[in-house]
Amino acid sequence: MTLRSSEKDISSELVDAIVKGIQEKKGEEIVSLNLGKIQSTVCDFFVVCHGNSRTHATAIAESVEEEVRKICRINPARREGYINGEWLLLDYLDVVVHVFQEPVRRHFQIEDLWADVPAERIGS
Repeated sequence: MTLRSSEKDISSELVDAIVKGIQEKKGEEIVSLNLGKIQSTVCDFFVVCHGNSRTHATAIAESVEEEVRKICRINPARREGYINGEWLLLDYLDVVVHVFQEPVRRHFQIEDLWADVPAERIGS
C-alpha cells in the first residue's frame, strides 16, 4: 500500500505539529520512524521522545495534543498512559506518538524494534 500524495502531506503536517508540541516542552531525543513502506503496519509514522519525569512526560503529551489541535484541528483517536506517565501514547491513526520517561524508553528500545525503517533524528 502506498500513500497518495494528499495523505503524505497530511501525515507530514501532522508529524510537524507533533514535533512542535514536543519541542515546546523540551522533549528529548525526538525520532520520527517512517513505517509507510512496510506492509501491514498500524500507522505510517511513529514519533518517539522522552521526558525526565512523570510531570515532564505528561506535559510533553499535553503539548502535542494542544499543537495538533491548533494546527491540524484533530484530536487523538486514542490516548493512553496519563495515569502513570511512564509511557504515554497518542494515536492519530496515521501517526502514533510515544512519549516515555527515559528509563522506560531505554528498557523497551522501541526504535530498535523498527531498525529497518527510515528514521529521522530531530534536533540534538
